[in-house]
Amino acid sequence: MKKQHQVILSIGTNQGNRLENIEHCIHHLHKEVGTLIKVSKLYETPSWGFKSEKFYNCAVIMNTQKSAHQILEECLCLEEALGRIRTETENYEARIIDIDVIAFDEEIIASDKLQVPHPEMHNRLFVLLPMRDLNLHWRHPILQKYLHELLLLSEDNSDCKIVQNLELPIASLKLDHFNYIVIEGNIGAGKTTLTNKLAEDFNAKSVLERFADNPFLPKFYEDQNRYAFPLEMSFLADRYQQISDDLAQFDLFKDFIVADYHIFKSLIFAKVTLAEDEFRLYKTMFDIIYKEMPKPDLYIYLYQSTERLLSNIKERGRSYEQEIPAEYLKKINNGYLDYIKSQNDLNVLIIDVTNRDFQSNQEDYVFVLNEIQHKISN
Repeated sequence: MKKQHQVILSIGTNQGNRLENIEHCIHHLHKEVGTLIKVSKLYETPSWGFKSEKFYNCAVIMNTQKSAHQILEECLCLEEALGRIRTETENYEARIIDIDVIAFDEEIIASDKLQVPHPEMHNRLFVLLPMRDLNLHWRHPILQKYLHELLLLSEDNSDCKIVQNLELPIASLKLDHFNYIVIEGNIGAGKTTLTNKLAEDFNAKSVLERFADNPFLPKFYEDQNRYAFPLEMSFLADRYQQISDDLAQFDLFKDFIVADYHIFKSLIFAKVTLAEDEFRLYKTMFDIIYKEMPKPDLYIYLYQSTERLLSNIKERGRSYEQEIPAEYLKKINNGYLDYIKSQNDLNVLIIDVTNRDFQSNQEDYVFVLNEIQHKISN
Protein backbone atom coordinates (compact mmCIF):
# COMPACT_ATOMS: atom_id res chain seq x y z
CA MET A 1 0.00 0.00 0.00
CA LYS A 2 1.39 3.39 -0.98
CA LYS A 3 1.85 6.03 1.71
CA GLN A 4 -1.16 8.24 2.32
CA HIS A 5 -1.33 11.87 1.25
CA GLN A 6 -1.50 14.59 3.88
CA VAL A 7 -4.15 17.20 3.10
CA ILE A 8 -4.73 20.48 4.94
CA LEU A 9 -8.29 21.79 4.86
CA SER A 10 -9.61 25.12 6.11
CA ILE A 11 -13.21 25.15 7.38
CA GLY A 12 -15.32 28.27 7.90
CA THR A 13 -18.91 29.29 8.65
CA ASN A 14 -20.78 32.51 9.51
CA GLN A 15 -24.44 31.50 9.26
CA GLY A 16 -26.72 29.69 11.70
CA ASN A 17 -25.23 27.78 14.63
CA ARG A 18 -21.57 28.24 13.74
CA LEU A 19 -20.15 25.79 16.28
CA GLU A 20 -22.62 23.09 15.25
CA ASN A 21 -21.78 23.69 11.58
CA ILE A 22 -18.05 23.22 12.25
CA GLU A 23 -18.59 20.10 14.37
CA HIS A 24 -20.91 18.51 11.80
CA CYS A 25 -18.42 19.24 9.04
CA ILE A 26 -15.53 17.66 10.96
CA HIS A 27 -17.65 14.58 11.69
CA HIS A 28 -18.70 14.08 8.07
CA LEU A 29 -15.23 14.77 6.65
CA HIS A 30 -13.79 12.04 8.86
CA LYS A 31 -16.61 9.57 8.25
CA GLU A 32 -16.96 10.01 4.48
CA VAL A 33 -13.87 11.65 2.97
CA GLY A 34 -10.64 10.88 4.84
CA THR A 35 -9.14 10.30 8.27
CA LEU A 36 -8.73 13.48 10.29
CA ILE A 37 -5.61 13.16 12.44
CA LYS A 38 -5.31 16.72 13.79
CA VAL A 39 -7.66 19.66 14.32
CA SER A 40 -6.82 23.23 15.30
CA LYS A 41 -8.47 25.41 17.89
CA LEU A 42 -11.64 27.20 16.85
CA TYR A 43 -11.14 30.86 15.91
CA GLU A 44 -13.62 33.72 15.53
CA THR A 45 -12.51 36.00 12.73
CA PRO A 46 -13.94 39.04 10.93
CA SER A 47 -15.28 38.48 7.43
CA TRP A 48 -12.53 38.86 4.85
CA GLY A 49 -13.13 40.82 1.63
CA PHE A 50 -16.75 41.77 2.38
CA LYS A 51 -19.00 42.97 5.21
CA SER A 52 -20.88 40.23 7.03
CA GLU A 53 -21.19 38.38 10.34
CA LYS A 54 -18.01 37.09 11.93
CA PHE A 55 -16.75 33.64 10.94
CA TYR A 56 -15.78 30.60 12.92
CA ASN A 57 -12.67 29.03 11.35
CA CYS A 58 -10.47 26.04 11.94
CA ALA A 59 -8.01 23.82 10.08
CA VAL A 60 -7.62 20.04 9.93
CA ILE A 61 -5.09 17.52 8.67
CA MET A 62 -6.50 14.63 6.67
CA ASN A 63 -4.75 11.39 5.72
CA THR A 64 -6.02 9.85 2.48
CA GLN A 65 -5.04 7.89 -0.61
CA LYS A 66 -7.44 9.89 -2.76
CA SER A 67 -6.26 12.45 -5.31
CA ALA A 68 -6.45 16.19 -4.67
CA HIS A 69 -9.23 16.62 -7.24
CA GLN A 70 -11.20 13.76 -5.70
CA ILE A 71 -10.91 15.44 -2.29
CA LEU A 72 -12.12 18.71 -3.81
CA GLU A 73 -15.16 17.06 -5.40
CA GLU A 74 -16.10 15.26 -2.20
CA CYS A 75 -15.72 18.47 -0.17
CA LEU A 76 -17.98 20.34 -2.58
CA CYS A 77 -20.59 17.57 -2.28
CA LEU A 78 -20.32 17.73 1.51
CA GLU A 79 -20.78 21.51 1.48
CA GLU A 80 -23.99 21.04 -0.48
CA ALA A 81 -25.19 18.26 1.84
CA LEU A 82 -24.60 20.54 4.83
CA GLY A 83 -26.75 23.28 3.29
CA ARG A 84 -24.46 25.54 1.31
CA ILE A 85 -26.11 27.20 -1.68
CA ARG A 86 -23.74 28.64 -4.26
CA THR A 87 -24.75 31.57 -6.46
CA GLU A 88 -23.34 32.80 -9.76
CA THR A 89 -21.67 35.85 -8.23
CA GLU A 90 -17.88 35.93 -8.03
CA ASN A 91 -17.99 38.15 -4.92
CA TYR A 92 -17.49 36.84 -1.39
CA GLU A 93 -20.68 35.84 0.41
CA ALA A 94 -21.86 34.67 3.80
CA ARG A 95 -22.00 30.89 3.91
CA ILE A 96 -23.21 28.12 6.18
CA ILE A 97 -20.06 26.08 5.49
CA ASP A 98 -16.92 26.52 3.45
CA ILE A 99 -14.22 23.87 2.94
CA ASP A 100 -11.02 24.92 1.17
CA VAL A 101 -8.19 22.61 0.12
CA ILE A 102 -5.17 24.57 1.36
CA ALA A 103 -2.36 22.08 0.76
CA PHE A 104 -1.86 18.58 -0.62
CA ASP A 105 1.46 17.23 0.68
CA GLU A 106 3.91 19.83 -0.66
CA GLU A 107 2.63 19.55 -4.21
CA ILE A 108 1.89 22.38 -6.62
CA ILE A 109 -1.41 21.90 -8.48
CA ALA A 110 -2.75 24.38 -11.03
CA SER A 111 -5.94 23.42 -12.85
CA ASP A 112 -9.20 25.10 -13.80
CA LYS A 113 -10.88 23.69 -10.69
CA LEU A 114 -8.11 23.59 -8.13
CA GLN A 115 -5.03 25.58 -7.16
CA VAL A 116 -2.79 24.17 -4.45
CA PRO A 117 -1.41 25.63 -2.28
CA HIS A 118 -4.40 27.95 -2.00
CA PRO A 119 -3.29 31.14 -3.75
CA GLU A 120 -4.41 33.43 -0.90
CA MET A 121 -3.50 31.33 2.12
CA HIS A 122 -0.38 33.30 3.00
CA ASN A 123 -2.42 36.54 3.12
CA ARG A 124 -5.06 35.29 5.54
CA LEU A 125 -4.60 35.00 9.29
CA PHE A 126 -7.76 32.90 9.59
CA VAL A 127 -5.90 30.24 7.61
CA LEU A 128 -2.37 30.68 8.99
CA LEU A 129 -3.23 30.79 12.71
CA PRO A 130 -5.26 27.54 12.72
CA MET A 131 -2.56 25.89 10.61
CA ARG A 132 0.03 26.88 13.19
CA ASP A 133 -1.94 24.92 15.81
CA LEU A 134 -1.43 21.74 13.78
CA ASN A 135 2.35 21.72 14.48
CA LEU A 136 3.19 21.10 10.85
CA HIS A 137 6.63 20.76 9.36
CA TRP A 138 5.21 22.08 6.11
CA ARG A 139 6.86 24.44 3.67
CA HIS A 140 5.00 26.43 1.02
CA PRO A 141 6.26 24.79 -2.20
CA ILE A 142 6.04 28.01 -4.23
CA LEU A 143 7.14 30.64 -1.71
CA GLN A 144 9.59 28.23 -0.03
CA LYS A 145 8.54 29.52 3.40
CA TYR A 146 7.52 27.70 6.57
CA LEU A 147 4.40 28.69 8.52
CA HIS A 148 6.20 30.86 11.07
CA GLU A 149 7.84 32.73 8.20
CA LEU A 150 4.52 33.22 6.42
CA LEU A 151 3.00 34.64 9.63
CA LEU A 152 5.85 37.11 10.04
CA LEU A 153 5.46 38.27 6.44
CA SER A 154 1.66 38.49 6.49
CA GLU A 155 0.15 41.97 6.29
CA ASP A 156 -3.23 40.79 7.56
CA ASN A 157 -3.92 42.45 10.92
CA SER A 158 -7.40 40.96 11.44
CA ASP A 159 -8.56 40.38 15.00
CA CYS A 160 -8.61 36.56 15.07
CA LYS A 161 -9.54 35.25 18.52
CA ILE A 162 -9.46 31.71 19.91
CA VAL A 163 -12.95 30.56 20.93
CA GLN A 164 -12.38 27.01 22.21
CA ASN A 165 -10.78 23.66 21.53
CA LEU A 166 -12.33 21.25 19.05
CA GLU A 167 -12.61 17.48 19.42
CA LEU A 168 -10.92 15.19 16.92
CA PRO A 169 -13.09 12.21 15.87
CA ILE A 170 -10.33 9.68 16.58
CA ALA A 171 -9.41 11.24 19.94
CA SER A 172 -11.45 8.69 21.88
CA LEU A 173 -9.63 5.77 20.26
CA LYS A 174 -6.75 5.43 22.70
CA LEU A 175 -4.55 3.00 20.80
CA ASP A 176 -1.48 4.44 22.50
CA HIS A 177 -2.68 2.75 25.71
CA PHE A 178 -1.27 -0.40 24.11
CA ASN A 179 2.40 -1.09 23.51
CA TYR A 180 2.03 -3.86 20.92
CA ILE A 181 -0.90 -4.50 18.56
CA VAL A 182 -1.10 -7.32 16.01
CA ILE A 183 -3.26 -7.39 12.87
CA GLU A 184 -3.76 -10.95 11.65
CA GLY A 185 -5.80 -12.69 8.98
CA ASN A 186 -5.70 -15.08 6.06
CA ILE A 187 -3.80 -14.51 2.81
CA GLY A 188 -5.32 -11.45 1.14
CA ALA A 189 -7.36 -10.33 4.18
CA GLY A 190 -5.85 -6.83 4.26
CA LYS A 191 -3.45 -7.16 7.22
CA THR A 192 -0.69 -4.98 5.80
CA THR A 193 -3.11 -2.36 4.49
CA LEU A 194 -4.73 -1.91 7.91
CA THR A 195 -1.37 -1.99 9.70
CA ASN A 196 -0.01 0.79 7.51
CA LYS A 197 -3.12 2.93 7.91
CA LEU A 198 -3.14 2.58 11.70
CA ALA A 199 0.58 3.33 11.88
CA GLU A 200 0.22 6.53 9.83
CA ASP A 201 -3.01 7.73 11.45
CA PHE A 202 -2.03 7.01 15.08
CA ASN A 203 1.72 7.65 15.05
CA ALA A 204 2.78 4.02 15.49
CA LYS A 205 5.83 2.07 14.43
CA SER A 206 4.85 -0.55 11.85
CA VAL A 207 6.40 -4.01 11.71
CA LEU A 208 5.71 -5.65 8.35
CA GLU A 209 6.41 -9.25 7.45
CA ARG A 210 9.26 -9.61 4.96
CA PHE A 211 7.57 -12.33 2.91
CA ALA A 212 8.73 -10.88 -0.41
CA ASP A 213 12.37 -11.58 0.52
CA ASN A 214 11.80 -15.29 1.12
CA PRO A 215 13.39 -17.25 -1.77
CA PHE A 216 11.38 -20.39 -0.97
CA LEU A 217 7.93 -18.82 -1.34
CA PRO A 218 7.58 -18.93 -5.17
CA LYS A 219 9.11 -22.43 -5.18
CA PHE A 220 6.65 -23.57 -2.51
CA TYR A 221 3.62 -22.64 -4.63
CA GLU A 222 5.12 -24.65 -7.50
CA ASP A 223 6.07 -27.75 -5.46
CA GLN A 224 4.60 -27.73 -1.94
CA ASN A 225 5.81 -31.17 -0.86
CA ARG A 226 9.43 -30.37 -1.66
CA TYR A 227 9.68 -26.84 -0.33
CA ALA A 228 7.18 -26.76 2.58
CA PHE A 229 9.68 -27.54 5.35
CA PRO A 230 12.49 -25.15 4.27
CA LEU A 231 9.87 -22.46 3.67
CA GLU A 232 8.31 -22.77 7.13
CA MET A 233 11.68 -22.97 8.87
CA SER A 234 12.86 -19.92 6.96
CA PHE A 235 9.73 -17.96 7.89
CA LEU A 236 10.03 -18.97 11.54
CA ALA A 237 13.66 -17.83 11.78
CA ASP A 238 12.96 -14.57 10.00
CA ARG A 239 9.83 -13.74 12.04
CA TYR A 240 11.64 -14.48 15.27
CA GLN A 241 14.58 -12.29 14.32
CA GLN A 242 12.42 -9.43 13.06
CA ILE A 243 10.05 -9.33 16.05
CA SER A 244 12.94 -9.64 18.53
CA ASP A 245 14.79 -6.77 16.90
CA ASP A 246 11.82 -4.45 16.37
CA LEU A 247 10.27 -4.88 19.80
CA ALA A 248 13.64 -4.36 21.46
CA GLN A 249 14.28 -1.09 19.61
CA PHE A 250 12.12 1.50 21.34
CA ASP A 251 11.21 4.46 19.13
CA LEU A 252 10.95 7.69 21.13
CA PHE A 253 8.93 9.34 18.36
CA LYS A 254 6.25 6.63 18.06
CA ASP A 255 3.44 5.86 20.50
CA PHE A 256 3.20 2.08 20.05
CA ILE A 257 4.00 -0.81 17.70
CA VAL A 258 1.55 -2.36 15.24
CA ALA A 259 2.53 -5.50 13.29
CA ASP A 260 0.87 -7.28 10.38
CA TYR A 261 1.64 -10.74 11.78
CA HIS A 262 2.12 -12.66 15.00
CA ILE A 263 4.75 -15.36 15.45
CA PHE A 264 2.06 -18.01 16.08
CA LYS A 265 1.02 -17.84 12.42
CA SER A 266 4.15 -19.91 11.77
CA LEU A 267 2.60 -22.89 13.56
CA ILE A 268 -0.79 -22.39 11.89
CA PHE A 269 0.68 -22.46 8.38
CA ALA A 270 3.13 -25.25 9.23
CA LYS A 271 0.32 -27.50 10.45
CA VAL A 272 -1.41 -27.11 7.08
CA THR A 273 1.62 -27.42 4.84
CA LEU A 274 3.90 -29.98 6.56
CA ALA A 275 3.75 -33.74 6.71
CA GLU A 276 3.11 -35.20 10.15
CA ASP A 277 6.72 -36.14 10.96
CA GLU A 278 8.00 -32.77 9.69
CA PHE A 279 5.42 -30.94 11.76
CA ARG A 280 6.50 -32.73 14.96
CA LEU A 281 10.08 -31.61 14.40
CA TYR A 282 8.96 -28.11 13.48
CA LYS A 283 6.76 -27.79 16.58
CA THR A 284 9.68 -28.74 18.83
CA MET A 285 11.66 -25.82 17.44
CA PHE A 286 8.65 -23.52 17.52
CA ASP A 287 7.85 -24.20 21.19
CA ILE A 288 11.37 -23.19 22.21
CA ILE A 289 11.09 -19.89 20.33
CA TYR A 290 7.49 -19.11 21.28
CA LYS A 291 8.27 -19.07 25.01
CA GLU A 292 10.50 -16.04 24.48
CA MET A 293 8.03 -14.06 22.37
CA PRO A 294 5.96 -11.27 23.97
CA LYS A 295 2.20 -11.49 23.55
CA PRO A 296 0.38 -8.58 21.92
CA ASP A 297 -1.81 -6.31 24.03
CA LEU A 298 -4.47 -6.49 21.31
CA TYR A 299 -4.81 -9.22 18.68
CA ILE A 300 -7.10 -8.24 15.77
CA TYR A 301 -8.18 -10.96 13.34
CA LEU A 302 -9.59 -9.81 10.01
CA TYR A 303 -12.06 -12.39 8.73
CA GLN A 304 -12.95 -12.57 5.05
CA SER A 305 -14.87 -15.28 3.20
CA THR A 306 -12.87 -17.62 0.99
CA GLU A 307 -14.50 -16.19 -2.14
CA ARG A 308 -13.49 -12.66 -1.16
CA LEU A 309 -9.94 -13.78 -0.35
CA LEU A 310 -9.57 -15.37 -3.77
CA SER A 311 -10.82 -12.17 -5.37
CA ASN A 312 -8.35 -10.06 -3.38
CA ILE A 313 -5.47 -12.37 -4.26
CA LYS A 314 -6.33 -12.17 -7.93
CA GLU A 315 -6.63 -8.38 -7.80
CA ARG A 316 -3.25 -7.77 -6.17
CA GLY A 317 -1.67 -9.89 -8.85
CA ARG A 318 1.27 -11.72 -7.23
CA SER A 319 2.04 -14.39 -9.80
CA TYR A 320 3.07 -17.08 -7.30
CA GLU A 321 -0.26 -16.73 -5.39
CA GLN A 322 -2.64 -17.11 -8.32
CA GLU A 323 -2.98 -20.89 -8.02
CA ILE A 324 -3.74 -20.99 -4.29
CA PRO A 325 -6.73 -23.36 -3.89
CA ALA A 326 -9.81 -22.44 -1.89
CA GLU A 327 -9.35 -25.50 0.32
CA TYR A 328 -5.92 -24.25 1.44
CA LEU A 329 -7.40 -20.90 2.50
CA LYS A 330 -10.18 -22.65 4.42
CA LYS A 331 -7.62 -24.72 6.34
CA ILE A 332 -5.62 -21.60 7.22
CA ASN A 333 -8.76 -19.85 8.46
CA ASN A 334 -9.73 -22.84 10.59
CA GLY A 335 -6.20 -22.90 11.99
CA TYR A 336 -6.48 -19.28 13.07
CA LEU A 337 -9.90 -19.79 14.65
CA ASP A 338 -8.72 -22.87 16.54
CA TYR A 339 -5.76 -20.89 17.86
CA ILE A 340 -7.96 -17.99 18.95
CA LYS A 341 -10.33 -20.33 20.79
CA SER A 342 -7.43 -21.87 22.68
CA GLN A 343 -6.01 -18.56 23.93
CA ASN A 344 -7.90 -17.65 27.09
CA ASP A 345 -5.47 -14.90 28.10
CA LEU A 346 -5.21 -13.23 24.67
CA ASN A 347 -7.09 -9.97 24.07
CA VAL A 348 -8.77 -10.89 20.77
CA LEU A 349 -10.99 -8.89 18.43
CA ILE A 350 -12.46 -10.59 15.33
CA ILE A 351 -13.74 -8.20 12.64
CA ASP A 352 -15.70 -9.50 9.67
CA VAL A 353 -14.53 -7.39 6.72
CA THR A 354 -15.89 -9.62 3.98
CA ASN A 355 -18.05 -6.84 2.59
CA ARG A 356 -15.71 -4.00 3.55
CA ASP A 357 -13.07 -2.14 1.54
CA PHE A 358 -11.26 -0.15 4.22
CA GLN A 359 -8.50 0.84 1.82
CA SER A 360 -10.70 2.72 -0.66
CA ASN A 361 -13.88 3.40 1.31
CA GLN A 362 -13.55 5.77 4.27
CA GLU A 363 -16.82 4.64 5.85
CA ASP A 364 -15.53 1.04 5.91
CA TYR A 365 -12.30 2.17 7.56
CA VAL A 366 -14.29 4.11 10.16
CA PHE A 367 -16.33 0.92 10.74
CA VAL A 368 -13.09 -0.92 11.60
CA LEU A 369 -11.99 1.91 13.92
CA ASN A 370 -15.38 1.79 15.65
CA GLU A 371 -15.07 -1.96 16.17
CA ILE A 372 -11.69 -1.40 17.83
CA GLN A 373 -13.20 1.39 19.94
CA HIS A 374 -16.01 -0.88 21.13
CA LYS A 375 -13.47 -3.53 22.09
CA ILE A 376 -11.42 -1.06 24.09
CA SER A 377 -14.52 0.38 25.79
CA ASN A 378 -15.81 -3.04 26.81
